[in-house]
Amino acid sequence: MLARAKALEAEGRSIVNLGIGQPDFAPAPHIVEAAIKALHDGHHGYTPAAGLPQLREAVAADLESRSGRPLDPERVLIVPGGKVTMFLAILMFGQPGVEIVYPDPGFPIYRSLIEYSGATPVPLPLREANGFAFSAEEALSLIGPRTRLVIINSPANPTGGVTPASEMDRLAAGLQEHPQVAVLSDEIYGRLLYDGRKHASLLAYEGLDERLILLDGWSKTFAMTGWRLGYSYWPRSLIEPAVRLAINSFSCVNAAAQFAGLAALTGPQEAVTQMCAAFAARRRQVVEGLNALPGVTCVEPGGAFYAFPNITGTGMPAKQLETALLENAGVATLAGTSFGLLGEGYLRISYANSPENLRSGIERIGTLLSEQGVD
Repeated sequence: MLARAKALEAEGRSIVNLGIGQPDFAPAPHIVEAAIKALHDGHHGYTPAAGLPQLREAVAADLESRSGRPLDPERVLIVPGGKVTMFLAILMFGQPGVEIVYPDPGFPIYRSLIEYSGATPVPLPLREANGFAFSAEEALSLIGPRTRLVIINSPANPTGGVTPASEMDRLAAGLQEHPQVAVLSDEIYGRLLYDGRKHASLLAYEGLDERLILLDGWSKTFAMTGWRLGYSYWPRSLIEPAVRLAINSFSCVNAAAQFAGLAALTGPQEAVTQMCAAFAARRRQVVEGLNALPGVTCVEPGGAFYAFPNITGTGMPAKQLETALLENAGVATLAGTSFGLLGEGYLRISYANSPENLRSGIERIGTLLSEQGVD
């Protein structure tokens, strides 16, 4: 869909892109300068496979401030983007004959990698009635004798749903009855929260310490998607195999990006605060605009920078509406079915775009729906 949008733009069509999942902000200047300085200072060679020691220490310190407990820098692995953590974790636990629970609607790479590993994907429904937060009770009910890994994501892509601490408490407690099950917690949007919400990280639960893999990084929080820089925190028993996989696949993450990541974590945070405030204002704009459209309703997302409007009232399946919006209205969106079978009846709208483009995009959607006779 996004490739088709670019092709139409190349033909001279006016396209409002509400499909891309990356901040439209630039990294803070001190981050860019740190990378430039690293290059001028001669950091052109390989780094340790697990990452620069000072960067691993900074990651551990940052995670300590969020989890409220001491953490070991030796269990941090620096990786070239968040997907690598998914790949390593699912590669470790996925094989024919086992099951892996994952969110649906959810980031499509989860299911893709589960199937690639030979494991059976077991969807964990995220329901609109629950604000697209997962239910710990439902998650635990899906665990069977063949379950080896549970994947959770909060704040979530594509829904913007945020699971409250009370559900995390229930999940952590219930997992004590399933010692064979590991957890991959995707917390890449953990600092993009609204209305005073606090991030509930599974890293805070010491009882999960030896089977929790945490995924995070710089892409969303620091607007560094193209830098391909992420990190993960591993159980003591898995960090050495994870590093070995790193050595045998990507060798190490490029040095300049790591120095930039260090500056991002340890330097001024005003740019993050300002970006989050801008997203909060855009969120209100988008939700209000979507709820004013015929046939569309939209719950207010609690985090990330996505809205996930219900479009069942339009009478069109998600993929049909996605195509019509791009081809006839010049608006790029993503059908909810791109994120799982339970995404039917929804679109993903990214509000990582200017207020002007958001206004124009929603107006174009409204015009198309009126032309289609939706009321």
